[in-house]
Amino acid sequence: MEVLVLEIEDPGCFWVTMKGCGPYIVDEIEYKNLNAEMNQFYDKSYEDVDEVKPLTVKEGQICVVFSQELKCWCRAVIKSIMYCTDDYQTECFLLDYAKYVFVKSKDIRVALEAFMQIPYRAKKCRLYRTKPVTLRIDFCEDTAKIVPAKRWDSAATWYFQNLLKATTQMKVKLCAVEGNTFDVFLYVTIKDEKVCVNDDLVSKNFARFEEAKENMGSSADYQENQMSLNVECLPVKIVNPALAFRPVLFQEEVSTNLETGLAVSSSFLEETYQRSSTALNENTASIVKAIPGLPFKENRAVDTDRLQQFLNCDPLKTHIIEDDQQSVQSLSEERNFVFLSNKIEPSSVLETAPLCDDLKKELTRKKFLGPSFTESYCWPPIARGCDVVAISYEGNDPFLYIPPVLTFLQSGSCYKGLPNRSGPLALILCPGWKKAQLVFELLKTYERCSRQLHPMLIILGQNKEETRSVKIQGCEVIVTTPYSLLRLFEHQRLLFCRLCHLVLDEIEVLFSDATEEVFTILDCYKKAIVAEEWEYSPHQIIAVGTCWNKHIAHLIKEFMNDPYIVITAMEEASIYGNVQQVLQPCTYSERTAVLLKTLDFIDNNLQKVLVFTNSVNEAEMVHEALKSNSIFSLKIHKEGEFNFKYILEQWTKKYSSGTHVVLVLTDDCMQSLGIIDATCVIHFSLPSPRIFGQRLHSMSDNFCNVIEDSSVDQEYTKARSVILIAENSTCHALWILRYLQHAEAEIPPELHDFTAKMLEAEEDKKFSRPLCAYLKIFGICKNRTVCPDRHQINLQIDMPQNIPDKVTRTPACVTILPLHIVNATNYFGRIVDKQKDQYTILAEEINDYFKEPSNKTSVKNVEKLAFYGLCEETLFHRVQVVEISPKEEEDLFFKVKIKYIDEGRTSQVQSYQLLHLPARFQRLPPQAVEFVVCRVKPIDNEIEWNPKVTHYIHHKIKGKLHEAKIVHTLGNTAWVDPMVRVTRLSDLKMSVNEYNVRSEILATGLGTDNPEHITQLQKLCGHVKVLDHAKNLKPLPKKEDTADPQNVSSPQNMSVQENSTGNHNSLKITLESHPRDGVAQTKEAEEPTLHQRKCFYPEIKWFQNEETVTVKVKIASVADCKSEFSKEKVVFRACSGDKIYLADMELYQYILPEKSTCVIKDKEAIIVLMKEKKGAWCKLLKKKNPHVSFDFDHWEDFEDKSPFPVGTKKLYCTTAVTEELADSSEDSGTESDE
Repeated sequence: MEVLVLEIEDPGCFWVTMKGCGPYIVDEIEYKNLNAEMNQFYDKSYEDVDEVKPLTVKEGQICVVFSQELKCWCRAVIKSIMYCTDDYQTECFLLDYAKYVFVKSKDIRVALEAFMQIPYRAKKCRLYRTKPVTLRIDFCEDTAKIVPAKRWDSAATWYFQNLLKATTQMKVKLCAVEGNTFDVFLYVTIKDEKVCVNDDLVSKNFARFEEAKENMGSSADYQENQMSLNVECLPVKIVNPALAFRPVLFQEEVSTNLETGLAVSSSFLEETYQRSSTALNENTASIVKAIPGLPFKENRAVDTDRLQQFLNCDPLKTHIIEDDQQSVQSLSEERNFVFLSNKIEPSSVLETAPLCDDLKKELTRKKFLGPSFTESYCWPPIARGCDVVAISYEGNDPFLYIPPVLTFLQSGSCYKGLPNRSGPLALILCPGWKKAQLVFELLKTYERCSRQLHPMLIILGQNKEETRSVKIQGCEVIVTTPYSLLRLFEHQRLLFCRLCHLVLDEIEVLFSDATEEVFTILDCYKKAIVAEEWEYSPHQIIAVGTCWNKHIAHLIKEFMNDPYIVITAMEEASIYGNVQQVLQPCTYSERTAVLLKTLDFIDNNLQKVLVFTNSVNEAEMVHEALKSNSIFSLKIHKEGEFNFKYILEQWTKKYSSGTHVVLVLTDDCMQSLGIIDATCVIHFSLPSPRIFGQRLHSMSDNFCNVIEDSSVDQEYTKARSVILIAENSTCHALWILRYLQHAEAEIPPELHDFTAKMLEAEEDKKFSRPLCAYLKIFGICKNRTVCPDRHQINLQIDMPQNIPDKVTRTPACVTILPLHIVNATNYFGRIVDKQKDQYTILAEEINDYFKEPSNKTSVKNVEKLAFYGLCEETLFHRVQVVEISPKEEEDLFFKVKIKYIDEGRTSQVQSYQLLHLPARFQRLPPQAVEFVVCRVKPIDNEIEWNPKVTHYIHHKIKGKLHEAKIVHTLGNTAWVDPMVRVTRLSDLKMSVNEYNVRSEILATGLGTDNPEHITQLQKLCGHVKVLDHAKNLKPLPKKEDTADPQNVSSPQNMSVQENSTGNHNSLKITLESHPRDGVAQTKEAEEPTLHQRKCFYPEIKWFQNEETVTVKVKIASVADCKSEFSKEKVVFRACSGDKIYLADMELYQYILPEKSTCVIKDKEAIIVLMKEKKGAWCKLLKKKNPHVSFDFDHWEDFEDKSPFPVGTKKLYCTTAVTEELADSSEDSGTESDE
């Protein structure tokens, strides 16, 4: 289509108007008519100009303005607002003319819907797939090359403008629309020659052509050969061009005048316009216009249920309510805040960073992007040798300290006064071997940029001989862990004699996992400094981390010298500043009342109060509530007039003692106001954690200096943060609880209870995930909240697999063959049958089959989860395809991820390597079993095995037969203790135990005893959760069989047991006996899976009327409730926390099962039984049970509502009570909850 250029910024941003006729083109006559109608309406229709003037003006607002240059009224969007002495001016962009103009406030009018029906005349365009380049000069390598750039070079823009000025005709080919921008191929005609501007810029090295995911050739080839737009090749979404640049219509939004309170909507103006103008006859609605492309935000109704109902709700049904100002928050999260104890001039550019030149060159060569925000503040003081504490979201990045420390170590003259002994100059303490390995590798990478430092990585176990053999002569930097360092210090007492730099990496982890050890090292360092009397030598302590820790204050006060404290995580800065955190649970509807109450009881010293809201509506509502209660308050939000000067004047005024100034605001105003002296922050609505910290930054001037006075009590803190948490804040409950625990604040019990349910709900979401590897290997997972895997038993997944039935019934000794070593205690392999091993026979048959060349048939169509054969060297294996990449699936040859089903390892192979596997070779189930060696774990609170141990065990056990006793099984995992290598001496007819695997691990010095391993697994199995479809269980059999106590399975053997018929659908439930009864009863229950469970009989109270019996089952926080009704019995099951309850009630008389129900109300289950025959029951159960009693609370109710005579009523009611009292003297043989 032909176009006319209106305005040019650069090849990536220029405006055109379309000429001619077409389905997406508006004729110029329509724009002229629109312009005439707008001029007529805004010039003459209103006698009172105020009726069409906007009451408020904000950036991004669509309006109509008068252009002095064009002498007409134009549609425009407000870009910026500039306040003058008594008025303001706005910079506007004219949407039909692509011009920027300055307009006075008196020339701004409300835009009516009738004037917004046709698209804007100016269309914003950019050259399709044509990206800017620039010439980069590399001073390190003395080279110059053209590289991609973020913005267009001035020479490219100048050439582009001149090219378009010289053209006689311009056409565009529309390729895509992204947001409000057209991606086009631009063709110009110059002296009868047609030129593609996209290709012309690329050919002259002003731009580069960005290829799509598939190779499309050059832009010209693409344009000539493509008849239709290929959607899959475009990097952006294709939309209807007719809809682009059409004004977006929002819901009605009422603007309120801040001074008069007068509200006016655009619907009023529309009706007035219809009355006064006959030229426009369209029906209009009440709307407000906005810039095309801005996200639409719908007002959502908010639930106002009581807090108690909210806290008791089902966490799985909790809806996470998105913040109304999500786009504002994402914008605010990009802004950076910093808290500094001393002034620091940041170095935000690598060229000016305080690093040595060689290091800068190396970082440039490795394409280092430059110091991050936190690094820009940390590097200068570290490079000067000062003590530094840095707390940041990136606090686990070693680059916070490595470059400046290496720079300081370059100056050898600083260390001339040190004693002439062997010992390191710098010591880096890491929380574990894995982090230490990472830091050491970084040092090795960048040590070439400095003098020879000979860094050493020292990870030592409990083997004293290995510790004695460590030589540190010539080493100037040691990377280690606190435990390893102290073991080394026992044998090398001069370790600290030359130490100048002590770095504590991930300080919060060091203090939480090794507090005593870290302070011991600090004491040794301090004593060495005093003993050596270093007058002219540096001594520096650097502590970096992601969270503040209470021990850091002691570190600063006792061991550091006027440290620089850099905190870019503002929520952590508030903990450092001893900000008092107060949590106020309330319902959504009660928030305003709680806010007013909070302000009434606020301390007189807390004079400056900020009330943060998440939306403009909330800010207006809170402000009105404060005014109506005679509380002096200010407000500011993005839709109000930005009179920052007035707000700040009122805020900074000096008020008399006891006077409070309250400012109500939204988060997007924080940066502009720059307030840092607030004394109290009230979170009327909760934001994301990052924005929460930025709110707290508003009180940074009042943060206490915990270093100068570490005994500051929270009662006398200068700053307070009040959090209002309502039922719509469920998405924030977990992080709020963790933060308050971290801040050691007082936490209401309601929040504890609810977050416990939330955590349980999160765990339930993982129910189909694999069982956590840490849980299997060590019996405990330290990071449950962030671990993606399951931490509870799933009976469907955890049924025994690939393990012989005789092994699962009782602990048994088996022969195992480890084939794939995951780590020191976790292996995959096979259980070998010594008499007749089926897999050995199968392996021989498979190898014989594939020896025939004709049988090696490659698979043409590879299917996921299908079984195939694979040749590896001279052996053939059975494999299963577990993953096929979607991108590679279309290629002729592609890689697939496979699993060796008889060995347990995984690998990637080419698809053509897979061979067709006959069905007879697939009949034997997969033989790979996962083995875990019990009762051993890594030393020093590590959560992963050191590679030294894994490497040692790998070479010792792989491919060798071992004897092992299986003590526990779940799914395809068997826990073994012990696992022994047995050598048979055939000549002497005896066997010798070569080694015990667990003992070998302990002997390395890198493993320690883990006595709770199996106990934790058994405890886990005791908390079995039945799947949802278990509610379809069949009724329990009536007959109760008493089992001999000796025949009851041991609770320590948690293996799944098969019944005599081999039916895997029956579950054996053991009801353990009451303490006064030595007999255990067993019930055969129809369940989808098999497992042992310990159950309790709940407390039951009952009452009746003529037609029904009401049974109240008293269980605190009942969950997973299931009831089964038959004519003469009721079976009730439920869970509460760690306990499982089962009530098998054989009723005194018959009921109607189809009309009986069970509901949960007020934390207890209520069962309503419909009697088959009307009348009174003298008791509830046929057999006596001490846990069942009559409910005396309903005695009077029963009498009042009974249709029977009073005398009769009392007669059978008394009988029921007498029967129940008599029953209470006997036991039922079922364990109670007490």
